[in-house]
Amino acid sequence: MKALIDRIEAAIQRDVGRGMDAVFRTAQGGLCGAVHALADFHAPRIGLITGFFVPGGDPPAAETDGPAGAALLALGFLGAGLVCRLATDTVCASACRVALDRAGAELVPIDHLAPDAAVDGLVDRWRAEGIDWAIAIERCGPSADGRARNMRGSDISAHAAPLDRLFSAGPWRTIAIGDGGNEIGMGCVPRALIAEHVPLGELNGCVVPADFLIAAGVSHWGAYAVLAALALLRPDWAVALRAGLNPALDRAVVEAMVRLGPAVDGVTRRREHTIDALAMEVHHDVMAAVQAVRRGP
Repeated sequence: MKALIDRIEAAIQRDVGRGMDAVFRTAQGGLCGAVHALADFHAPRIGLITGFFVPGGDPPAAETDGPAGAALLALGFLGAGLVCRLATDTVCASACRVALDRAGAELVPIDHLAPDAAVDGLVDRWRAEGIDWAIAIERCGPSADGRARNMRGSDISAHAAPLDRLFSAGPWRTIAIGDGGNEIGMGCVPRALIAEHVPLGELNGCVVPADFLIAAGVSHWGAYAVLAALALLRPDWAVALRAGLNPALDRAVVEAMVRLGPAVDGVTRRREHTIDALAMEVHHDVMAAVQAVRRGP
């Protein structure tokens, strides 16, 4: 089974020009560790954390990467009968709501927090809800000086709620999905390695670690990988999880986010039906590669 899951991980670890190959090597096995640990829980209660605001967008908005993948995960988890909720910034909440609703995960509640708000009440809420696992996907996190930055090196702390503190507050275990070195979870990777290989890595590298880091060429692909790999380990969840591996649904989620969220592509900063400047056909090639890894003959 490990070999199959490693093949899924290899399918999502395609560098798209960010110098992430060294990070991929360091994080190798993160997917296998994450899904095995998650599968060991009979009925985990899951908190998703996402949202990466693009202040220079036209218009300023959440990026498509992150909320779209979180919506696919939420659909799969709900279908498997699991409890799920999502936390994001106040400025990203509308895009996350649109993504969840279009994916068919409208029952997932959203906890949103302003950049200057205290996180303690949200931590208490998640503890009261019995959250077992926190999964961050494409969520900005603080670098060494405590500031959250985007891939251009711009400080976006004024737009980012301190959700890294929720992620790290426990007692839940943690999984992080990232693609550029500046996301929650990249604290698992030595800072010197990110500084050497990732553009602006010395400035941007997030220092917040996770129990399990899933590094991908695009964070969205990490959602595909979790759904496919977890389906291998939990046949009782498999049909529900694979419902999220639907190209038409995936496209519809992104299109709805752009139209109604609003949301923008984080690379082009425009309202386009793309993720990280890549057409959905590119993403769906990766989805097909992930789905091609199946258990048995």
